[in-house]
Amino acid sequence: MSQRQVLQGVMSLLRPLLLDVVPTIQQTAALALGRLANYNDDLAEAVVKGDILPQLVYSLAEQNRFYKKAAAFVLRAVGKHSPQLAQAIVDCGALDTLVICLEDFDPGVKEAAAWALGYIARHNAELSQAVVDAGAVPLLVLCIQEPEVALKRIAASALSDISKHSPELAQTVVDAGAIAHLAQMILNPDAKLKRQILSALSQIAKHSVDLAEMVVEAEIFPVVLTCLKDKDEYVKKNASTLIREIAKHTPELSQLIVNAGGVAAVIDCIGSCKGNIRLPGIMMLGYVAAHSENLAMAVIISKGVPQLSLCLSEEPEDHIKAAAAWALGQIGRHTPEHARAVAVTNTLPVLLSLYMSTESSEDLQVKSKKAIKSILQKCTYLPALEPFLYDAPPNILKHVVGQFSKVLPHDSKARRLFVTSGGLKKVQEIKAEPGSLLQEYINSINNCYPEEIVRYYSPGYSETLLQRVDSYQPLAN
Repeated sequence: MSQRQVLQGVMSLLRPLLLDVVPTIQQTAALALGRLANYNDDLAEAVVKGDILPQLVYSLAEQNRFYKKAAAFVLRAVGKHSPQLAQAIVDCGALDTLVICLEDFDPGVKEAAAWALGYIARHNAELSQAVVDAGAVPLLVLCIQEPEVALKRIAASALSDISKHSPELAQTVVDAGAIAHLAQMILNPDAKLKRQILSALSQIAKHSVDLAEMVVEAEIFPVVLTCLKDKDEYVKKNASTLIREIAKHTPELSQLIVNAGGVAAVIDCIGSCKGNIRLPGIMMLGYVAAHSENLAMAVIISKGVPQLSLCLSEEPEDHIKAAAAWALGQIGRHTPEHARAVAVTNTLPVLLSLYMSTESSEDLQVKSKKAIKSILQKCTYLPALEPFLYDAPPNILKHVVGQFSKVLPHDSKARRLFVTSGGLKKVQEIKAEPGSLLQEYINSINNCYPEEIVRYYSPGYSETLLQRVDSYQPLAN
């Protein structure tokens, strides 16, 4: 017998048990189906093909609370696997019945229904819209106000799953008054509830300036910053994500976060955790710095650059290194002062080695290269630039030589240092295409020095001198 035949056999045995006269047999059969469907999508599909869903939906409206919980569990177990399976649940009319269950007297039934609705909504905007159209949102908002923590968690999670797909869906959650109730629970002692609350607020705030401002107006600052110090890693991560989703929209929202002490708090948070938990905080610093010189300076003053440099060198995952490289580029690209703040942490050689490494992912190489270029184009701190004369590939060397050609004409001390450190000699060894931008930069540098000094440091000059020695005829006494 094939696996499919076995499944059909199991389903045909369990289906009549759902109609048994003994309630405990009905519940046990429903639980068995739920556990099978939960296991993988093949089994979930067998439940759909076995024509069991209509029977469950019918019984969901009629039976006692134990059966309702078991039936909602089956619907959740089927719906979680794919949009197609979730659509099968919608097609058999389950949403209306699940929404009625959100008004049930028993908190366990409400929880099971909310869970099933959330699992259907999370797949895509169409399914989420179907859940909204069934009238679930106002009842889910009532559920987050119930005393049971488990019910609050699941209802907040469902609201998060509905909000995430589009501004319109998030707006329906906002219109139901969700933000104020969610914001009040940011300091709830239950870590799992806090995770869901912060996630739901993030999924609302991410879509637009208006929605982000509504979340901010619920006075989440500075209370949300305490979540960055939470013992639970995912509370930290979700709090950083919420702050990131607000900061990214406008300079004004970023400034509000800076004023509340949010940048310093996020930097401390990045220092206290590792891996993916750090990622939203790293990105948040990049978004803040990208908006303006002053906001980038706020990140520098709060000692964000050394922390990002640390992430760049110590994180094993390329996507986290790439985020740190991007954030450092956003900080350093504004003015020479910003670029120097990044350069003095010895970040540029690390970025260069990540760009040059064949082991780096394509995204990491691209972000490292972009960061190097945007920092170099503003950097006038020559000690940080000089190693690049020796190590950089031609496409980056051009920018390095360009910066020397801007600084040296106006700084006599730097001109002397450039000679004694071997920089001028190195520039003479660079092979540039005649008429190229690089050649122009080299000419600008050479024009800062007497001709004989440039000749002295040019390749082959010592041979020329030796030839002159060989051909020199001493004057006879």
